[in-house]
Amino acid sequence: MVAFFVSVETLRIADARGVRRPSAEGNGRHSDCRESVILAVARYARRPGGIKPFMNSRALTLIVVTVLTCATACTGGQPEAPAGSASGGPEPKTLEAAKAAAQTTFDRFSGGDFAGAWEMYTVAGQAAITRDDYIKLNEACARKGLAIQLSTARMEGTDKAIVIAKQLLAAQSYTMAYERGSWKLEPAREGLALYAKGADKAIAAQKKAGTCANA
Repeated sequence: MVAFFVSVETLRIADARGVRRPSAEGNGRHSDCRESVILAVARYARRPGGIKPFMNSRALTLIVVTVLTCATACTGGQPEAPAGSASGGPEPKTLEAAKAAAQTTFDRFSGGDFAGAWEMYTVAGQAAITRDDYIKLNEACARKGLAIQLSTARMEGTDKAIVIAKQLLAAQSYTMAYERGSWKLEPAREGLALYAKGADKAIAAQKKAGTCANA
């Protein structure tokens, strides 16, 4: 247990005559809350003659309860929720949100987190290839360790965004689709056709075409 010794002389910071009233231009509600806290402390800080200069436990408890109650009232009793998707709600339908989701997908892919990249695919993309096949295909053929950087982006209506990404000297366009409250990568038609072959045949097809980086 930690003991708190609060000096009355220290806590006697104000009395009813010395408290500033909130101005018309002030914060209103928050100023009133601060005033209530100061008045509460000042009330218990006054000691009649003969009282020892250290507050007894009952008085200290009353001050702590009063201050906590006023502080809760000042903040509304609830912490402020972060804006955007961090609060658990849907992502905003903005270009910036689409770009952020695209860069997350590219970072996971180039970093070798293929399972995480698969999770960023649309429903159609995930239906075209299983998670395990996607991992197997890219473990065999993807160029890992080279950053994929978002170059430019634009909105295509309200539910889609077109992003251009570069890896080394190659640039490619991708479509981000807003689906079920979040931005997802929509595989190109060629990619869907490749995925439909299954991992083994897709690997063989890429090796034959010379597009398998690890062949």
